[in-house]
Amino acid sequence: MFWKFDLHTSSHLDTLLEREDLSLPELLDEEDVLQECKVVNRKLLDFLLQPPHLQAMVAWVTQEPPASGEERLRYKYPSVACEILTSDVPQINDALGADEALLSRLYGFLQSSGSLNPLLASFFSKVMGVLINRKTDQLVSFLRKKDDFVDLLLQHIGTSAIMDLLLRLLTCVERPQLRQEVFTWLNEEKIVQRLIEQIHPSKDDNQHSNASQSLCDIIRLSREQMIQVQDSPEPDQLLATLEKQETIEQLLSNMLEGEQSQSVIVSGIQVLLTLLEPRRPRSESVTVNNFFSSVDGQLELLAQVTLDSSVSSVGALHALRPRLSHFHQLLLEPPEVEPLRTTWGSLAPPLGNTRLHVVKLLASALSANDAALTQELLALDVPNTMLVRGMGVEGAGDG
Repeated sequence: MFWKFDLHTSSHLDTLLEREDLSLPELLDEEDVLQECKVVNRKLLDFLLQPPHLQAMVAWVTQEPPASGEERLRYKYPSVACEILTSDVPQINDALGADEALLSRLYGFLQSSGSLNPLLASFFSKVMGVLINRKTDQLVSFLRKKDDFVDLLLQHIGTSAIMDLLLRLLTCVERPQLRQEVFTWLNEEKIVQRLIEQIHPSKDDNQHSNASQSLCDIIRLSREQMIQVQDSPEPDQLLATLEKQETIEQLLSNMLEGEQSQSVIVSGIQVLLTLLEPRRPRSESVTVNNFFSSVDGQLELLAQVTLDSSVSSVGALHALRPRLSHFHQLLLEPPEVEPLRTTWGSLAPPLGNTRLHVVKLLASALSANDAALTQELLALDVPNTMLVRGMGVEGAGDG
């Protein structure tokens, strides 16, 4: 009996597309426009891919809407336009990736003066992310021709969506040769050193946090890729730069010299903790039974873990050693924090985020089994300080 039903009845959207005077806003008001786009409705795509309509959608996701405009202009149309541009329809990806004028309109968002609109920044980052993933060669080539690209990334690194864009650039380039070229380009632009410059008391907390997160992501992603691509012809230059002693010394200088900032100290310690994380041994790719079938196998695996850990953190350990007294002093005299009143007393000062991170860092340094560093920590009586002062015991019961 199914033949009684007309399964090919034109939808309201198809009827609408027959109109010669149809405007893009009218179309975006339709509830099923995104779904029809994803199922590759040919009429709809023909309409959306017209240059004026593509330009209008790019403008909606990159240009600040009028403050007095209707809610549809301020929120709905930019949101629907972003969903269409990032729907991963090949025809839309091709149209964006092949049109340098459209790419320049997109890129113009980064060149905005002042702080970025967080909502538009998320739209912009999402569109660029799809293009990095699907039209990699075109977009990387376009970005590398922009002398101010890294400057603008860093200028807006306090906006989380821009931090996400940097991460997409590091993770979504799949071809090993091109990925290596991207890493080399970013290293030549000194992005590691310039991210460390963002972790400085002269910058704001969002810049500290996002720059720190970016550096941690670079460390973990680079080490993971080194494990996966063991026959890589070249070392990862970004990771090599980050692991250099002089790079880490600059980070420590920002954290400990001059004006003290809890945000800078905590953000810097997060980078140091990531550097001190032991690498997974390359031997993990071998069948586990080869290692755990005997005591010798267990010792071999442990030796490999220790070797990889020491190799990856040697620059951090050497840079940390002369700074241990500074971190010890932070346990004794942390940045001022309001007393914490509890039902059993007052912690003045409480442990606090700064001292919590310092304890984590010193514990991680101790676990590295570096004899000189351990001796220095013991000479400073750091373990006792961590147990007593670090827990805020001296303030208990004051209230």
